[in-house]
Amino acid sequence: MGPDDWDQAAEVYADAVSSLAPPYYRPEQIHAWSRHAHQNSQFREALERGFGLVGATETYPATVEAFALLDPGDRLALLYCRGRSSRQGLATLLVTTLERHARSQGVRRLRTEASQLSRPLLERLGWTVDGEESLLFAGEPFVRWRMSTTLR
Repeated sequence: MGPDDWDQAAEVYADAVSSLAPPYYRPEQIHAWSRHAHQNSQFREALERGFGLVGATETYPATVEAFALLDPGDRLALLYCRGRSSRQGLATLLVTTLERHARSQGVRRLRTEASQLSRPLLERLGWTVDGEESLLFAGEPFVRWRMSTTLR
Protein backbone atom coordinates (compact mmCIF):
# COMPACT_ATOMS: atom_id res chain seq x y z
CA MET A 1 0.00 0.00 0.00
CA GLY A 2 1.46 3.32 -1.01
CA PRO A 3 0.55 7.02 -1.11
CA ASP A 4 -1.45 6.57 -4.32
CA ASP A 5 -3.82 4.27 -2.42
CA TRP A 6 -4.42 6.48 0.64
CA ASP A 7 -7.34 8.52 -0.69
CA GLN A 8 -9.03 5.37 -1.95
CA ALA A 9 -8.42 3.73 1.44
CA ALA A 10 -10.27 6.61 3.11
CA GLU A 11 -13.15 6.10 0.66
CA VAL A 12 -13.21 2.35 1.38
CA TYR A 13 -13.21 3.10 5.13
CA ALA A 14 -16.23 5.43 4.85
CA ASP A 15 -18.09 3.06 2.50
CA ALA A 16 -17.48 0.02 4.71
CA VAL A 17 -18.80 1.73 7.81
CA SER A 18 -21.78 3.35 6.04
CA SER A 19 -22.85 0.21 4.20
CA LEU A 20 -21.99 -2.61 6.62
CA ALA A 21 -22.42 -1.15 10.12
CA PRO A 22 -26.17 -0.28 10.22
CA PRO A 23 -27.30 -3.64 11.63
CA TYR A 24 -24.82 -3.33 14.50
CA TYR A 25 -24.46 0.37 15.35
CA ARG A 26 -26.67 3.40 15.97
CA PRO A 27 -26.86 6.12 13.27
CA GLU A 28 -24.88 8.54 15.45
CA GLN A 29 -22.08 6.01 15.83
CA ILE A 30 -22.02 5.30 12.10
CA HIS A 31 -21.91 8.99 11.26
CA ALA A 32 -19.00 9.65 13.64
CA TRP A 33 -17.08 6.53 12.62
CA SER A 34 -17.52 6.87 8.84
CA ARG A 35 -16.11 10.42 8.81
CA HIS A 36 -13.06 9.58 10.92
CA ALA A 37 -10.66 8.68 8.08
CA HIS A 38 -11.31 11.95 6.25
CA GLN A 39 -11.17 14.14 9.36
CA ASN A 40 -8.38 12.68 11.46
CA SER A 41 -4.68 12.89 10.61
CA GLN A 42 -4.01 9.70 12.61
CA PHE A 43 -5.52 7.64 9.77
CA ARG A 44 -3.05 8.92 7.17
CA GLU A 45 -0.17 8.74 9.66
CA ALA A 46 -0.95 5.07 10.29
CA LEU A 47 -0.99 4.40 6.53
CA GLU A 48 2.39 6.12 6.18
CA ARG A 49 3.91 4.19 9.07
CA GLY A 50 2.42 0.74 8.72
CA PHE A 51 2.61 -2.15 6.30
CA GLY A 52 -0.58 -2.35 4.27
CA LEU A 53 -2.17 -4.34 1.50
CA VAL A 54 -5.02 -3.49 -0.83
CA GLY A 55 -7.48 -5.59 -2.76
CA ALA A 56 -8.40 -3.88 -6.01
CA THR A 57 -10.40 -4.45 -9.16
CA GLU A 58 -8.61 -5.83 -12.20
CA THR A 59 -10.06 -3.14 -14.44
CA TYR A 60 -8.17 -0.02 -15.40
CA PRO A 61 -8.01 2.22 -13.56
CA ALA A 62 -8.02 -0.12 -10.59
CA THR A 63 -10.37 0.68 -7.73
CA VAL A 64 -9.41 -0.24 -4.18
CA GLU A 65 -12.14 -2.46 -2.76
CA ALA A 66 -10.53 -3.41 0.56
CA PHE A 67 -7.41 -2.77 2.59
CA ALA A 68 -5.69 -4.01 5.72
CA LEU A 69 -2.80 -2.58 7.70
CA LEU A 70 -0.29 -3.73 10.29
CA ASP A 71 0.78 -0.86 12.56
CA PRO A 72 3.04 -1.65 14.32
CA GLY A 73 4.14 -4.96 12.85
CA ASP A 74 2.38 -7.07 15.49
CA ARG A 75 -1.00 -5.29 15.33
CA LEU A 76 -3.77 -5.50 12.76
CA ALA A 77 -4.67 -1.81 12.92
CA LEU A 78 -7.15 -1.46 10.05
CA LEU A 79 -9.31 -3.86 8.02
CA TYR A 80 -12.02 -2.43 5.78
CA CYS A 81 -13.93 -3.66 2.73
CA ARG A 82 -16.49 -1.84 0.60
CA GLY A 83 -20.01 -3.12 1.10
CA ARG A 84 -20.30 -4.19 -2.56
CA SER A 85 -17.19 -6.36 -2.17
CA SER A 86 -17.94 -7.88 1.23
CA ARG A 87 -18.45 -11.61 1.73
CA GLN A 88 -16.30 -12.48 -1.27
CA GLY A 89 -13.18 -13.59 0.60
CA LEU A 90 -11.21 -10.39 0.11
CA ALA A 91 -10.86 -9.51 3.81
CA THR A 92 -9.89 -13.12 4.57
CA LEU A 93 -7.21 -12.99 1.88
CA LEU A 94 -5.83 -9.70 3.22
CA VAL A 95 -5.70 -10.93 6.84
CA THR A 96 -4.09 -14.26 5.98
CA THR A 97 -1.54 -12.52 3.75
CA LEU A 98 -0.69 -10.07 6.53
CA GLU A 99 -0.35 -13.00 8.94
CA ARG A 100 2.17 -14.62 6.56
CA HIS A 101 4.04 -11.33 6.22
CA ALA A 102 4.19 -10.84 10.00
CA ARG A 103 5.40 -14.42 10.46
CA SER A 104 8.16 -13.80 7.90
CA GLN A 105 9.24 -10.77 9.96
CA GLY A 106 9.60 -12.89 13.10
CA VAL A 107 6.31 -11.89 14.70
CA ARG A 108 4.90 -14.73 16.81
CA ARG A 109 1.57 -13.18 17.83
CA LEU A 110 -0.75 -10.64 16.22
CA ARG A 111 -3.23 -8.50 18.13
CA THR A 112 -6.06 -6.15 17.24
CA GLU A 113 -9.09 -4.31 18.54
CA ALA A 114 -12.08 -5.71 16.64
CA SER A 115 -15.44 -4.13 15.93
CA GLN A 116 -18.69 -6.03 15.68
CA LEU A 117 -17.98 -6.17 11.94
CA SER A 118 -14.53 -7.78 12.07
CA ARG A 119 -14.86 -9.97 15.15
CA PRO A 120 -16.79 -12.82 13.42
CA LEU A 121 -14.30 -12.93 10.53
CA LEU A 122 -11.31 -13.01 12.84
CA GLU A 123 -12.87 -15.73 14.99
CA ARG A 124 -13.41 -17.85 11.84
CA LEU A 125 -9.70 -17.37 11.13
CA GLY A 126 -8.75 -18.69 14.57
CA TRP A 127 -8.31 -15.42 16.46
CA THR A 128 -9.46 -15.40 20.09
CA VAL A 129 -11.10 -12.72 22.21
CA ASP A 130 -8.78 -11.55 24.98
CA GLY A 131 -11.14 -8.97 26.45
CA GLU A 132 -13.88 -6.44 25.85
CA GLU A 133 -13.45 -2.70 26.18
CA SER A 134 -15.67 0.36 26.02
CA LEU A 135 -14.37 3.61 24.60
CA LEU A 136 -15.37 6.97 23.20
CA PHE A 137 -14.51 7.20 19.50
CA ALA A 138 -15.17 10.43 17.63
CA GLY A 139 -17.39 11.44 20.53
CA GLU A 140 -19.56 8.31 20.50
CA PRO A 141 -19.50 5.28 22.82
CA PHE A 142 -18.36 1.99 21.28
CA VAL A 143 -17.62 -1.53 22.46
CA ARG A 144 -14.80 -3.47 20.85
CA TRP A 145 -12.84 -6.64 21.54
CA ARG A 146 -9.13 -7.10 22.06
CA MET A 147 -8.24 -10.17 20.01
CA SER A 148 -5.08 -12.06 19.16
CA THR A 149 -3.75 -15.03 17.25
CA THR A 150 -0.58 -17.06 17.52
CA LEU A 151 1.34 -17.30 14.25
CA ARG A 152 2.57 -20.80 13.55
